[in-house]
Formats: sequence, structure tokens, C-alpha cells
Amino acid sequence: MSKGTPATQALARAKVAFELLEYDYVSGQAQIGLHAAEEIGWPPEKVLKTLMVEVDGKPCCAAIPSGASLSMKRVASAFGGKSAQMMDPAKAERLTGMHTGGISPFGQKKRVPTAFEAAAMGAERIVLNGGRRGLMVVVTPADALEVSGGKAAPLAAD
Repeated sequence: MSKGTPATQALARAKVAFELLEYDYVSGQAQIGLHAAEEIGWPPEKVLKTLMVEVDGKPCCAAIPSGASLSMKRVASAFGGKSAQMMDPAKAERLTGMHTGGISPFGQKKRVPTAFEAAAMGAERIVLNGGRRGLMVVVTPADALEVSGGKAAPLAAD
């Protein structure tokens, strides 16, 4: 796996089964997650987008279904904080070592607290970014939680 990404290498090190899916990433898409879901032929509720946020000024990672919107109030609550905001993309890239549109909850340069939308974690398998634009990984929710050190929590807006 010498050509792997930090995300796929983290999954391989953890000895979890995963499947790779590639698609043609199109720069400038308004809804990158929905585009990815359509391209790989998976339902949007099982394709999770990775969002880097700051809760009370501390970096955190949230993964929610690609068609959903993030609730900042729920994110703050999930991480035990009072307020949350989206992280500046340049800061997210420096922190994770990955480019926006390709950020994965696995293999980030600096490990941060991570939460996954609880409603999506009931699926048999979920799809997340594989650490580069155009690369997705299919994993079980249990493996996603284990490798990321994350937890399931309600994060999406109603």
C-alpha cells in the first residue's frame, strides 16, 4: 500500500476491511458530497462528508450525510462546548495534511476529537473520504468509530 493516502494507511494499520471507490472529482462543485454520492452510485445518506470545525476555539471533526446540513448547536453540544463554527479551509488543510474536498476522518496529521452523525451509523456500511479528492472508502460504522477514535452523536440539522 505504498501509494496509499494517510487515510487508507491508517485503515490498513488498524487491520480493518475497507473498499476503495474512485470517481472523477470536479473542482468547484457546490455540493461535493452529493456529487461524490451520485458518481459512485451510493445513497447520499450513506456517503458522509467530513467537516472540520472549531468548538470553543478547539479543532474537531464532524462527519454527516452528504445531503445534510451541520447544526452548530448540536456540534458544540457533541463536543461539550458552548459554540461551534466551521474551520477556515486553509487551517483545515494544514491541520489534517489533506486538501479540502479530500479530508478524511482517518489519518489526519493531528488527531482531533471526531463525531459521526448518529442516524447514519445504523447502516451496514458507510462511505467516507479516502484522504484525497476523488477517493472514497467503504467501511462499517464500527470500524469508522474505532479507527477515528470517534463517537456517534446527533450533528445534522433537522
